[in-house]
Amino acid sequence: MTNGNEQAKMQWRSFKRLLHYGSPFKKQLSVAFLLLIVATAGQLVGPYIVKVFIDDYLTLNYFPTQPLVMFAIFYMGAHLISIVADYFQLYIFQSVALKIIHELRIDVFEHVHKLGLKYFDSKPTGGLVSRITNDTEAIKELFVSVLSTFIKNIVFLIGVFIAMFLLNVKLAFFTLALLPIIVGLTMTYRHFSSIFFHSQRERLSELNAKMSESLQGMAIVQIFHQEKRLRKEFEQINDKHYDAGLKGIKLDGLLLRPAVDLIYIFTIIMVLSFFGFQSFDYAVEIGVIYAFVNYLERFFEPVNQMMMRLSIFQQAIVASTRVFQLLDEDDYAPQFNKKESKEIEKGEISFQNVSFSYEGENDVLKNISFTAKPSETIAIVGHTGSGKSSIINLLMNFYNGARGQITIDGKPLSEYNEKSYRSQVGLVLQDAFLFAGTVEENIKMYGNDITKEDVVRASKFVQVHEMIEGLPNNYDFEVNEGGSTFSSGQRQLISFARTMVLNPKILVLDEATANIDTETEEKIQTALKAMRRGRTTIAIAHRLSTIQDADEIIVLHKGEIVERGTHESLISQRGHYYHMYLMQQGNSDELLKQVQI
Repeated sequence: MTNGNEQAKMQWRSFKRLLHYGSPFKKQLSVAFLLLIVATAGQLVGPYIVKVFIDDYLTLNYFPTQPLVMFAIFYMGAHLISIVADYFQLYIFQSVALKIIHELRIDVFEHVHKLGLKYFDSKPTGGLVSRITNDTEAIKELFVSVLSTFIKNIVFLIGVFIAMFLLNVKLAFFTLALLPIIVGLTMTYRHFSSIFFHSQRERLSELNAKMSESLQGMAIVQIFHQEKRLRKEFEQINDKHYDAGLKGIKLDGLLLRPAVDLIYIFTIIMVLSFFGFQSFDYAVEIGVIYAFVNYLERFFEPVNQMMMRLSIFQQAIVASTRVFQLLDEDDYAPQFNKKESKEIEKGEISFQNVSFSYEGENDVLKNISFTAKPSETIAIVGHTGSGKSSIINLLMNFYNGARGQITIDGKPLSEYNEKSYRSQVGLVLQDAFLFAGTVEENIKMYGNDITKEDVVRASKFVQVHEMIEGLPNNYDFEVNEGGSTFSSGQRQLISFARTMVLNPKILVLDEATANIDTETEEKIQTALKAMRRGRTTIAIAHRLSTIQDADEIIVLHKGEIVERGTHESLISQRGHYYHMYLMQQGNSDELLKQVQI
C-alpha cells in the first residue's frame, strides 16, 4: 500500500498527464482564455463604476443627467460584454473537455484490447468496466466543471486583487495574507479526501465486479439458492462504499464552505474595523468602502466555488490515477510481425520441446513435441487440467513465456502478420460467443471483403443454413448479446460458419462438439470431416468417439505426453487412453479389472 507522499506524487503525475491531453487544443484554449479575461474585466469594472458614482456624483440636490446616463450605459455594457464572453469561453472550455474525455476513453478501450489474456485471467471484468466507464466519467467532470471553474476563478481572483490594490494598498496586502490560510485549508482537505475517495473508488470497482459476476452466473445463483449469500457479500462491499462516502461528506461539511465562510466573516470584521479606525483621522469615502467590500465578497465567492469543487477535483484525480494505471499496464498480447504479411503456405505445425507456465513457476506443459503435417488431424486428449487448452493457447499465440519453439511451415509465430495469421488459423471454442448484431454480421465478423454469398456458402457447408432460413428475417435476424436466444448447439454451428467463411488453412477445434446434443453432433460430423479435409487440424476432444479417425492421438497427463498413436494402437496398449475409452463406453467392470490387475 502506498503512503501519502507516494500517492500525492502519483496523483500529481496523473494530473500532468491529463493536462497533456489538452495540448492538441491549444488554439481553442487560448481563445477561451482571452474571452475569460474579457469576461472577468467586465465583471470587475462594475463595482468601480458604482464607487465613482457614489463618491463623485451622489450629492444632495444634484443630478447631472448626461454623466449618469453614461455611467449606466458603461455599467450595462460591461455586464453584457461579460455575459457574452463568459458564455463563449465556457462553451469552448467544455467542448474541449468533452473532446479530451472522448480521446481518453478511446485510448483506454484500445489499450485494453492490446493486453494479453494473461492480464484478464487475474482481473475481474466488472472492475475493468468500472475503470473504463465510471472513472473516465469522473475525469470528465474534472474538465467540464472543475478546471474551467478553477481557471475562471483564478483569473477573477487576480483581477480582484488588482482592483483592491488600486483602492487601498494596505487592505489589499492584508487580504493577500489570507492566501496561505486558504492554501493550507486546501492542502488539508486534499490530503484527507484523497484517502476517502480512493477507498470509495476501489469499493465501487468491487461493487461492479460483484454485480457483473452475479448477472453472468444468474442461472447458477438461482439453481443453488445463492441469492442470500451474494446479497450479504454485496451488502458488505456496499457498506464499505457507504462508509467511505460518509467520511467524505463529513470532511466536505467541515473544511469546504463553512471554513471559508468563517474566514470571510473574520475578514469583513477586520476590513470594516480598519475603515472605522481610519475615519478618526480623516473622512472615508463611502464608495471606496462599498467597492472594497464588494470586491472582498467577490474574492471569497470564487474561493468558495473552488473549495466546493475540490471534492469533484479530488475524485477525478483519484479516478485518473486508476485509469492511467490501466493505461500503463504492459502485459501485452504476444507480438506478431507488423511489417511483412507472410502467408501460411502448407500449414505444417511443429511443437519442439515446448514448456509453459501461466504464473512463471509451475509448468502446465512439459517438453511437448509433435508435428502436424498438412491435411493431417492431430487429436489431443487427457483429463481436465492435463494441458490440452494450453497447447491451443500457445498455438494461437495468446500467451507469452513459452520455452522451446512453435513453428508454422518452419517459421516462428512471431514472423507472421497478426491479421494474416488470425485469418488463416480458424479457431472454434467449446463455448461459442455471439455478439449483438445480425446473424450475418456474426458470421462475417464485419469483414469488408466477405460477401453475402460467402456467408451463405459457409452456412450451407456446416449445415446451419436451413436453421438460419427458418429465423425471422433470416440472416438479418437480430442476435442478443452472447446469443442467449439460441441453443448452445445453434451458437456452435454459427461459430463453425464464422470460422469456415475465412477458408482457413489450419483448423483448431477446442472441444467444439462438447456442448452439442447427440442429434446435432451427428448432423455436423459430416461437416467436420469436410472442414478437416485439406486442412491441418488440431482437435481437443472430450468425446473420444469424435476423433477415432485422427491420424495421431496425443494423450496428455499432468502436462506431459504419456502416449501417442492411432486409436487402434492406443487401445492395444491398454494405457491411459484405453482407460478413458472404457470409462466413456460405460464399461466400468472391465475398467475395475484393469485397475486390479
